[in-house]
Amino acid sequence: MITFEHNLKFVTEMKEDHPHTIQLLNMDEDLRTELLESILREMLAPVIQPAIDELNAGGSYATLKVVA
Repeated sequence: MITFEHNLKFVTEMKEDHPHTIQLLNMDEDLRTELLESILREMLAPVIQPAIDELNAGGSYATLKVVA
């Protein structure tokens, strides 16, 4: 089987004066990105998995997977 990797780009918008925004701004950019991506994975993966399972149920030539 051949695997094609693709990425979706998400953007988090926050109020500039919120304490969490200030905390994130003070973080190293790599750490901030890792934190936001992990939160997004934890929140979205369980919600979209049923839809992915439904798409894959046809058992055709391709399978969609979420990888961390």
